[in-house]
Amino acid sequence: MMKSTALVLLCLMTGTALAEGPKVTPLMSKDLPESPGREALMITVEHAPGGTNAVHRHNAHAFVYVLEGSVVMQVKGGQPVTLTPGQSFYEGPGDIHVVDRNASDTKPAKFLVVLIKDKGAPALVPAQ
Repeated sequence: MMKSTALVLLCLMTGTALAEGPKVTPLMSKDLPESPGREALMITVEHAPGGTNAVHRHNAHAFVYVLEGSVVMQVKGGQPVTLTPGQSFYEGPGDIHVVDRNASDTKPAKFLVVLIKDKGAPALVPAQ
């Protein structure tokens, strides 16, 4: 119940509908005992053809690894990069993710994300 409510609130806050936004699948979460109050969260993100995500931040170290298709990523102040399977991308805790979209209008895209963040903090926070 709590996860579905959080997902609905996240979608409302980012202005995306459940069916239109990326599909996010939590894979695992692990406390980091050597860093009290911190945790690692592993998720996959799937973009439908032409799919995109709203401008956001993670307030975390975010390590992205492309599994399928191609995605365009850009943080505020940086250049957009197009990534294909086997390529990676990093976002720091202060970065604003201004572009997160599928590079293809015909094929889906999927990537793995590992976040190092404060325990219990949201994985994604809307930003401008």
